[in-house]
Parts: sequence; C-alpha cells; structure tokens
Amino acid sequence: MDELHVENRPERSRYELRRGHELIGFADYRPREGGIAITHTKVEDEYEGRGFGTRLAQAALDDARERGLEVDPLCPFVAHFMRLHPEYERLRPE
Repeated sequence: MDELHVENRPERSRYELRRGHELIGFADYRPREGGIAITHTKVEDEYEGRGFGTRLAQAALDDARERGLEVDPLCPFVAHFMRLHPEYERLRPE
C-alpha cells in the first residue's frame, strides 16, 4: 500500500492528503500577507474517524511553521486541533 503524504497545492489554495494518487482529504486556505487562513477541512466519508484529519491539520501547520507563516484557523477542526496542541498556538496572528 502506498504511503500517505500531504502536499501543498498553492495553485488550488489547499493542502491535499493522498495515498498514492487517491485523494483522502484536503484543507482549503486563503493566502494572506505573512500567512494563511485555513477555511475548511474535509476528509472523504469512508476515511472519517481514523485520524486522517489530524494528520492533514498537523502537516499543514508544520508546513506553515517551516515557511514562517501565521495561521488564522477559520476552520473549526483546525482551531480545535491548535487548542489541543499548544505548540501550534504561536502560529495564530496577534
């Protein structure tokens, strides 16, 4: 089985979680000066409840942190993830 991977797709303004060529889920974002606003996260129904949303949120936040971007978590799932993982709270805009 192919490994899971998350890829930033700036031309589509989203991060995509894939297993091989299969799309498992995505996190839409809007670019902002100095950062991004994550607006919506979706995991395909057959994959819900198995940690894929967490994997997607973590990868998107790790990428933003590595790129020095602030993250405005407009998506309730990502906002909740950030509250549960304080190491990501500093990515929020002041």
